[in-house]
Amino acid sequence: MHRLAVFTSMRGLAMRFNGILRSRRSQALNEWIDDAIDTELTAIMRFASVLRRDIDAIRNAIELHWSNGQAEGQINRLMMLKRAMYGRAGPELMRARMPALNHRE
Repeated sequence: MHRLAVFTSMRGLAMRFNGILRSRRSQALNEWIDDAIDTELTAIMRFASVLRRDIDAIRNAIELHWSNGQAEGQINRLMMLKRAMYGRAGPELMRARMPALNHRE
């Protein structure tokens, strides 16, 4: 496959996938996966096969409006603080650096 044809194929698939995500309609997902696997581009084929393996979760991610992003962000922040303070201080310093932990009910 010529480089330009490879680029054109990859760009077209990427734009279609972006359209599926933005439209929040997963009906075209199976057709996109079939087309991606038929391209014989290794990276795209792997990505499409992973999507197919977890199709129910992918459909939910596309169609549903809720996200666990806030929780993941707080967990990431806590883990970063733990790594930065490893071996330096006890829980008192950790509480001082995490204002949300200071609030006790």
